[in-house]
Amino acid sequence: MASVAAGYLPILLFLGVAIVLSAAFVVLPMIAAKFTGADKPYPDKLAEYECGFPAFEDSRAQFDVRFYLVAILFIIFDLEAAFLYPWAVSLGAIGFAGWLAMMIFLVELTLGFVYAWKKGALEWE
Repeated sequence: MASVAAGYLPILLFLGVAIVLSAAFVVLPMIAAKFTGADKPYPDKLAEYECGFPAFEDSRAQFDVRFYLVAILFIIFDLEAAFLYPWAVSLGAIGFAGWLAMMIFLVELTLGFVYAWKKGALEWE
């Protein structure tokens, strides 16, 4: 029975460290804000600092759906490029079957890209 419990010790240690670190990342900034006065804002702290002029409209305005669609398409094609590097490195070991599988994957990906292009997913007004 003791050996079974000892098997869970690394998991419990990992969980304990994760809880302590996550609590520290939440509590320590609050304590630092109390000591530095960051919890008491005044008008100069709330002023625009990046562009130098007030925003034209509400900063909580919703984005167009096309923005998210373009972002998702970017992630898909970025992951595709990430899959190509290990495939190219191991091509000698995986042989013709690996080459054929990647070609099928690239054809499917190209068809998806053409479909998104034809549907106007990449058009921006």
